[in-house]
Amino acid sequence: MKAKHKLRQAIDTLYSRGQAATEEAYTQLVLDCTRVNDVELAKRLQSHMDLNFYEPNTTFLHNRLLHFYAKSGKLSYARDLFDKMPLRDIISWNALLSAHARSGSVQDLRALFDKMPIRDSVSYNTAIAGFANKGFSREALQVFSRMQKDRFEPTDYTHVSALNACAQLLDLRRGKQIHGKIVVGNLGGNVFVRNALTDMYAKGGEIDKARWLFDRMNNRNLVSWNLMISGYLKNGQPKKCIDLFQEMQLLGLNPDEVTVSNILGACFQTGRIDDAGRLFHVIKEKDNVCWTTMIVGYTQNGKEEDALILFNEMLSEDVRPDKFSISSVVSSCAKLASLYHGQVVHGKAVVLGVDDDLLVSSALIDMYCKCGVTDDAWTVFNMMPTRNVVSWNSMINGYAQNGQDLEALALYDKLLQENLKPDSFTFVSVLSACLHADLFERGQNHFDSISAVHGITPSLDHYACMINLLGRSSDVDKAVDLIKSLPHKPNSLIWSTLLSVCAMKGDIKHGEMAARHLFELEPINAGPYIMLSNMYAACGRWEDVASIRSSMKSKNVKKFAAYSWIEIDNKVHKFVSEDRTHPETEIIYEELSKLIKKLQEAGFSPNTKLVLHDTQEEEKVKSICYHSEKLALAYCLIKKPHGVTPIRIMKNIRVCGDCHLFMKFASDIIGRTIILRDSNRFHHFVGGNCSCKDNW
Repeated sequence: MKAKHKLRQAIDTLYSRGQAATEEAYTQLVLDCTRVNDVELAKRLQSHMDLNFYEPNTTFLHNRLLHFYAKSGKLSYARDLFDKMPLRDIISWNALLSAHARSGSVQDLRALFDKMPIRDSVSYNTAIAGFANKGFSREALQVFSRMQKDRFEPTDYTHVSALNACAQLLDLRRGKQIHGKIVVGNLGGNVFVRNALTDMYAKGGEIDKARWLFDRMNNRNLVSWNLMISGYLKNGQPKKCIDLFQEMQLLGLNPDEVTVSNILGACFQTGRIDDAGRLFHVIKEKDNVCWTTMIVGYTQNGKEEDALILFNEMLSEDVRPDKFSISSVVSSCAKLASLYHGQVVHGKAVVLGVDDDLLVSSALIDMYCKCGVTDDAWTVFNMMPTRNVVSWNSMINGYAQNGQDLEALALYDKLLQENLKPDSFTFVSVLSACLHADLFERGQNHFDSISAVHGITPSLDHYACMINLLGRSSDVDKAVDLIKSLPHKPNSLIWSTLLSVCAMKGDIKHGEMAARHLFELEPINAGPYIMLSNMYAACGRWEDVASIRSSMKSKNVKKFAAYSWIEIDNKVHKFVSEDRTHPETEIIYEELSKLIKKLQEAGFSPNTKLVLHDTQEEEKVKSICYHSEKLALAYCLIKKPHGVTPIRIMKNIRVCGDCHLFMKFASDIIGRTIILRDSNRFHHFVGGNCSCKDNW
């Protein structure tokens, strides 16, 4: 600070004298400015020279200033000085070129390079590195070729930039040519060159060649290890990534944030989620990438609540989230259907200025739709400065899943009017909307247009929609005929769809056929066994029900637990059928009993035909009255008895017919909207009606 203060006083003294200083004085002051790294003082010193029409006899003084401006990223300062210079040499041109390489546009860099009256190897190296660092790898390699034609020998620095360009382009052929010249010229002993070669082969998919080079490096640095670890991760070999990290630790090398981010990614890819958590919390220095990797990993591995907790920790540590961490946390909120947390994260995105980002906006649309708030989703969609097909898909699918099928189809028509090209996912949403709205002919027309109009090969997802549509609109035989005509071998989705249609239609014959295929494709999946068992139970075939259960037991097929959850005061409460584990169980059952009585007085009667056990009628009533979503509703009424906002309940499987009817009556009796999200779609119960129109 003292040095800067003295320097400022010296320059102030110059201004007070009102005349130019000597060349020696100016030179010393310029050197002092660079020594204390104060570019603004240097600019003030240059202004003094300009005011006093000082012109040095050599280029040395101005060149030092040019280099300082370039190093400091002050392109406008460098450009201004260069234009005023009475004398210029190759060093002057290279300094300005360096300023453009650091801070200017690629077009300006190319124009200046072409304009240079003379070039040396520094000129070429600066241009090649400038293009490569800005991601213009083809331009970098073009200048590299021109350098050789002009008979300038590439240096290690040149080779590093050229190899980085090859890595960015995944151009192994060109990279191998450069490698060959390095070997022939007996170059490449430099660790930076060897690192660039390792990275180039790893990114090009030849990971074994990269490892061969890595193993023969005598002077590895941390970058070497990081490049190799990253290479394994990018080539789909996360276990080797972790093995190399362990080898690194045995050698006593300390990882940095780059190492940790890659290893965290490898842990998540191999399902070692707890290991990732332990490693993350052990590391003291964590950058934004580390935090984001953990949040994304938790979100993608079903640890949504952990992702939210970690995001709060990230904010408390004053780490600035980026669009990737924000969008991942929003996705976690969507999976949890946590509207409160989603709104909080949305607010944070606005404060950070990333809410307009395509990735974040699309995630917000999806989150609001999965929380049943399509109006807010539409607001986000409508305010987006630019939209891509993912944004449109999120909104179309959101409308379709929330029972606003006509809005979904109208938005699809608008997408076409905007001359945007729909993709495969667009048509899944469109066909779902047609299915839920009973627009069977329109659904067939949209299906036919997938290939005929839009040139997309229909996927099995599209065929599954059509099987569902045909099965519901006519008879199951037409759906079976479509399966027989499929250009692909039917997968589990196709047979599951047919089984669901058969269950709805009570078609045991085709249901058994679909179930047999599913038993072969997914032998330990309990879903088909349970669905077929339910079909048998519905028509009183209890011996067949017992046979299915016996088969499940002998094959060790485990039935997954059905559960519902609800968020009250920012805390999630989870329930299973006939749940007695909640600390407030007694008052929950008391409240539910009161509600059932009110509903029965209004005409509701439990549908015991849906109870899939051969038990007494009284036991059937008890079994069906205490399903998880009913317990969740009762708990909400206890905690929010005078609430006016919609009650939001989530369920991990499809809602049964009795609970669906129960919620319709309840929405009318308690006078509140109930939004139930099951595994298939949203049900908005308002005043005794449901948005699905009983078509679910």
